[in-house]
Amino acid sequence: MGFLTLFHMAFLAVSFFVSGALAAFGYTTSGNNFVIDAGSANPLIFSYSKQGTHIGSGLGKATVSVSQINGSKSKYIKVTCVTSTLTQYMIVREADSTIFMATYITAEPTIGELRFIARLLPDKLPYEYPYGEVSTTSGSSSTVEGSDVFVVNGQTRSKFYSSTRFIDEDSHCVYGGSDLMHVCIITPQQESSSGGPFFRDIDSNNAGGSTNLYNYMNSGHCQTEAFRTGLHGPYLMTFSRSGIPKRKTVDVSWFGELGVTGYVPDSQRGTVIGRASGIPSGFEGVVHWYNAAAQYWVRTASNGDFTSPKMKPGTYTMVLYQTEFKVATSTVTVSAGKTTTANIASTFNTSHTTLFKIGEYDGQPTGFRNADKFLRMHPSDSRMSSWGPLTYTVGSSSLNDFPMAVFKSVNNPVTIKFNLSSAPSKATTLRIATTLAFAGARPQVVVNGWSAPAPAAPAKIDSRGVTRGAYRGYGEVYDVAVPAGKLVNGTNTITISALSGSSGTTFLSPNFIFDAVELFY
Repeated sequence: MGFLTLFHMAFLAVSFFVSGALAAFGYTTSGNNFVIDAGSANPLIFSYSKQGTHIGSGLGKATVSVSQINGSKSKYIKVTCVTSTLTQYMIVREADSTIFMATYITAEPTIGELRFIARLLPDKLPYEYPYGEVSTTSGSSSTVEGSDVFVVNGQTRSKFYSSTRFIDEDSHCVYGGSDLMHVCIITPQQESSSGGPFFRDIDSNNAGGSTNLYNYMNSGHCQTEAFRTGLHGPYLMTFSRSGIPKRKTVDVSWFGELGVTGYVPDSQRGTVIGRASGIPSGFEGVVHWYNAAAQYWVRTASNGDFTSPKMKPGTYTMVLYQTEFKVATSTVTVSAGKTTTANIASTFNTSHTTLFKIGEYDGQPTGFRNADKFLRMHPSDSRMSSWGPLTYTVGSSSLNDFPMAVFKSVNNPVTIKFNLSSAPSKATTLRIATTLAFAGARPQVVVNGWSAPAPAAPAKIDSRGVTRGAYRGYGEVYDVAVPAGKLVNGTNTITISALSGSSGTTFLSPNFIFDAVELFY
């Protein structure tokens, strides 16, 4: 037995049924549909919901063709859906319960995001992996924000709370049934997506009418760089009764036999090797390469050594991160069939005398109040700790006494108190590292009654952040020069407020997220 796939001419839709009468591997036509049998020994049943599985918000009209290809190791059926700016490939391999896909674009879809959404039956596949019910909005009793954050059984839920950083992605799934069927999306690489290694977006959502499984390729959700065109993929939707499939087991090297536009085989790619240095113990080293056409990344070994993925030829900006905090930038040129050596060293200067430091420069709000919760719930959720306004006393407060974000209409300002036995006679610097700003918010500092000059507004990101479980933006770092004489012996007080000419209510008021705060000279 196998699974059956229908491709509608007017829009892209996918359906799965069980039938004891399916033929051997191959395809036939039925009206306006192509009927494809993978010849798999694993019978599957799952139908799309009324909305239909689709790319973007549907292709509208497309030219659809089907062909069978006899490859060197297997047989394949390739479905090609062509519009003026987008070509969608869906490929079935003989005896494999997987739909392999790739999306080639010459322009971003007019809806502003490029995504694959599988609309599956919620009674068959009600559950979500790996984060469980945090993104299950079925049965909601009220709406918290917009049309995408809801209350279910007294807890806030949203499809946005299913996200995983690109660098951490393995497989994300929906599942259910008496025989425990998992349907999973696996993306071996995101070279044509945008956002870099720490970008995250929607992965799954049981919305009641359908259980939705996503592959987000480009989106405007906390967008920090231009969208990339070209080939997105391969990526796959696989069906398993034998547990959760893993990305490391996926082999798509045979894609080169299928005539997929934009596919670049490994033989036409190059590699970068080298050593990253200057990352302190306790931080993760990450190397990131990007240009207008592609992006890649890799974690470093404990000694800093790294080997890049196979990369398209070209000149790339090369970035070193201390976990997620950018500490070095250079360039490197990659040539087809060659290995290039390029070392990179942190240029982040820590050669100064620190009076206090709250948090670490890791590009995340790690350890701050509610940083352990906001990825999977709304900041208004009753499970959140009080946002304040809070006062942090250096030397006695815990890191959890400092808020991960300051909201203009919720917890403005945050107050820092500290004692100096001998105040420095020279000027000092208050460094405020942030990860993401909303509605133009930036830190306004007051030191013992002295108001620092207002900083310029950050680069605008036209997207909600904290309320969607996002923290990654441009990572602005503000160095506030504190003149000599403003610090005193004994007790000192600093306040940090969210400054913005914009307004908003509660957690949609202007806000920014902290990475670290340090006073030094």
